[in-house]
Amino acid sequence: MSGRPVKHSLTLRGHRTSVSLEEDFWRAFREIAEARGLGINQLAIEIDEARGDIGLASAIRVAVLRHFRQA
Repeated sequence: MSGRPVKHSLTLRGHRTSVSLEEDFWRAFREIAEARGLGINQLAIEIDEARGDIGLASAIRVAVLRHFRQA
């Protein structure tokens, strides 16, 4: 397991942005999107709209954690 963040580009409402997450979080994020029938960009938009004043990467990590705590 590598704890190093990996940078990927996402497109949110027509704007490209880079997000750095650990590979385990990227895998879980993709898994959640697939289970919901969404692309990762669409799921990122949902998270972005609800995140308040925290960074997008942190908001994604929290969303992944909450998803798996509910499971």
